[in-house]
Amino acid sequence: MRVLYTVLFYLLLPFVFIRLLWRSRNLPGYRKNWVERLGYTPHVLEQSIWIHAVSVGETIAAIPLIKAIQNAYPTTSIIVTNMTPTGAARVKAAFGDKILQSFVPYDIPAFLNRFIKRIKPKILIIMETELWPNLFATCLEHQIPIIVTNARLSEKSACGYARIPFINRDIFKAMHRLAAQTNADAERFEHLGLPREKIVVTGNLKFDLEIADDLFLKSEKLRDDLGRDRLIWIAASTHQGEEEIMLQAHRLILEKYPTALLMLVPRHPNRFAEVKSLVSQKFSVACRSDNSPVNADVQVFLGDSMGEMMLFYAATDVALVGGSFVGVGGHNMLEPAVLHKPILTGPIVFNFTEVSQLLLQANGMLMVKNAEEIAHEIMKLFADESLRSRLGENAYNVVAANRGALDRQVTLVKQVLN
Repeated sequence: MRVLYTVLFYLLLPFVFIRLLWRSRNLPGYRKNWVERLGYTPHVLEQSIWIHAVSVGETIAAIPLIKAIQNAYPTTSIIVTNMTPTGAARVKAAFGDKILQSFVPYDIPAFLNRFIKRIKPKILIIMETELWPNLFATCLEHQIPIIVTNARLSEKSACGYARIPFINRDIFKAMHRLAAQTNADAERFEHLGLPREKIVVTGNLKFDLEIADDLFLKSEKLRDDLGRDRLIWIAASTHQGEEEIMLQAHRLILEKYPTALLMLVPRHPNRFAEVKSLVSQKFSVACRSDNSPVNADVQVFLGDSMGEMMLFYAATDVALVGGSFVGVGGHNMLEPAVLHKPILTGPIVFNFTEVSQLLLQANGMLMVKNAEEIAHEIMKLFADESLRSRLGENAYNVVAANRGALDRQVTLVKQVLN
């Protein structure tokens, strides 16, 4: 079956590259470094620690882990692979030239063998749940232990994997350890056939996110540029179909708070121009890329930059986390939580089921369904600074109470390497 899978992948390669070209219309990074996707990385190493993080979210979660591994093994090269240009950009923004970066080869044995022979990994650490059959089989052939860390598995995904038991069997044979976020995730993996002795429940690495030393200094400057006396809310990581909801809510908010500012931050940079055009039809808009103070009559500030989400959160009064009003499943609510911000989310949060439950139970987050509910809750928070402070403190306490996954996952890596 794996041979058939490989043949099909070869046959689909022309269409895969056509898709990259199509996506590069709005994000030119998809047009670059194609040879790396074939295994021709420019890095030739004597040995390395290989960490794979698909895109931005996984990369951000991996940053504390990468730093801890870097400190523990200062003489060993660390190479991070990504699938997307945005993930690659996040690695380079966080580490510069201190960490090597490459695009992960496509899941074809010839490409993977070529890559592995060049970087000679002692271990492969995969963030969350990237289970590629040939990747696991090739690492097994080269005797490279694999740790899947911060792993999560929804019931829906578990049902999908259950339909391909022959692939699960090969993957689970090659997997050395799996660090599950929760007991429920561990049980789902065990039900699929992963031996319990390979599973460790370590918690969610995203609770251990770091705050840059200069974040608050930068956020004070941004707040001055936006307007110190204005009430500001952010709609972060929005997807297509969500910006319209946010703008409807902001229109209602402006009726009561005419100087209020909406900071709108689309999830994907290829949509920046599209969203700016949408906003400018009915609102006065300024962009982060203009890099200048915002006039008092500006109603919407477009966060059209990369790697500044924590800065944007820090400069606002209320945070709404997008991806939760469409079928995406939500984004990381812990980023505003660690900054003591009151949080709103939509009802679709299956990517963060445990996190959302903890925040809702602690009264650190409010769930809203539509533009009217968004406007109502934000106006209530705008009117009561003590309420904002209380919800923000509740959110932070959830983060503080659940830290520790980083130490447990670093210990797991050390046990395998040493």
